[in-house]
Amino acid sequence: MTLTTIGFTKTTAENFFGRLQSAGVKKVIDVRLNNTSQLSGFAKSNDLAFFLEAIGGIGYEHEPLLAPDQDMFKAFKKEKGDWTIFKDRFMGLLSQRKVESKFKADMFEGACLLCSEHLPHQCHRSLVANYLNSRWGGALKVTHL
Repeated sequence: MTLTTIGFTKTTAENFFGRLQSAGVKKVIDVRLNNTSQLSGFAKSNDLAFFLEAIGGIGYEHEPLLAPDQDMFKAFKKEKGDWTIFKDRFMGLLSQRKVESKFKADMFEGACLLCSEHLPHQCHRSLVANYLNSRWGGALKVTHL
């Protein structure tokens, strides 16, 4: 099953939506805790859902269960915390939440995990993809857009 990931900062709406369309994304799964961000005008939840459908016939879901909690997010982003500590805490949170049992792998076919980070290497969307893939025996073929 194919799963992609994408961030919306440091890009234009044209580039963002174009990458989703080129990758054949059918549904965006928003893994932000707060999906009303002001970081990009097109990325607020209601606007994003509208644009995804209107531009590419792409569905939208918000899954805060796949987001870090507020304290974890604040410690890492706002207080410039250590990535390794954040990663370990977040992977522990996903395990504690047992997210692999709350979702089915086929729900992620043709989906794209969305968060704000421009690059995936220090972003929780990558951790979500890696966590689920490890629990589901490598069922997901993950590509970062």
